[in-house]
Amino acid sequence: MSDISAQLDAFVGQTLVPTTWGPDEVNIPMIRHWAETMGDTNPVYLDDDAARATGRDGVVAPAQMLQVWIMRTFTDKMAGNDPSQVWTDLIATLDAAGYSSVVATDSDQEFFAELRPGDRVNYTEVIESISPEKKTGLGVGHFVTTLKTYRNGDDEVVGTQRWRTLRFKPREAKAPEAPRALRPRPALNGDNAFWFEAAKEHRLVIQRCTSCKTLRHPTGPMCGECQSLEWDTIDASGRGTVYSFVVNHHPKIDAFDYPLIVAVIELEEGTRLIANMVGIAPEDVVVDMPVELDWIDADPDLTLPAFRPAVREEH
Repeated sequence: MSDISAQLDAFVGQTLVPTTWGPDEVNIPMIRHWAETMGDTNPVYLDDDAARATGRDGVVAPAQMLQVWIMRTFTDKMAGNDPSQVWTDLIATLDAAGYSSVVATDSDQEFFAELRPGDRVNYTEVIESISPEKKTGLGVGHFVTTLKTYRNGDDEVVGTQRWRTLRFKPREAKAPEAPRALRPRPALNGDNAFWFEAAKEHRLVIQRCTSCKTLRHPTGPMCGECQSLEWDTIDASGRGTVYSFVVNHHPKIDAFDYPLIVAVIELEEGTRLIANMVGIAPEDVVVDMPVELDWIDADPDLTLPAFRPAVREEH
């Protein structure tokens, strides 16, 4: 076993965050804000009568809100207080060995009991596992998995969350004469392959439920409105507006040009998707600006939609 492997193994099982109570009880105002933001209209979250009709004692909090109840306050974060010396030491160990870059890979949640207004939530977090060194498209690195366990005031486990990140060594820049790296490949499956195939034909399609005609994106096997498994697609007009955006400067990946504008585009049809902005400087992008469809033919096997400022019609 290498020295770095032995050092990392010593962190497995250590507690990152001891039992820590959330700053507030589960409460209706926060549930209302969350449900409105997420567009979740399930009445059991805000209507006691509707909740009782399902056999519950009253309204319950959405399960996906679990992390909300233990999040640190803005003031606490801005004070620069590091909540875990173990985490600080782990990152320092990885940095010293050259694993200085990070990317989140996935989050796996399980829910065991519903929360009601007035409940208090605490959590603990431990380092569950650190993988041996793996070779990835970003570089060699270690997958670090932490486990949060959430409990209520009766010490009942109400949920868990596994959070996995990849800590990797940035690859050295290729010599100028070397061919450019390919863009990362999408994870194709039976639910999304049709969308990428349409993109190769320069067609931006939107999945549509054939039962209730609801449009949806990202693609998926079931309609979120009526739970039908039957669907088809429509061709998008290619017109939309910038809903939000970020400008990425780091970490730099060979396949992209920086600064990289990544935007959430609200299509004319009402669905949203994430795409690059092209044909515009980062400082000129604004929320709500009209955009139109363009295409990035990254390589023979990958074509992706992009958006550029819409050409204004002259009257």
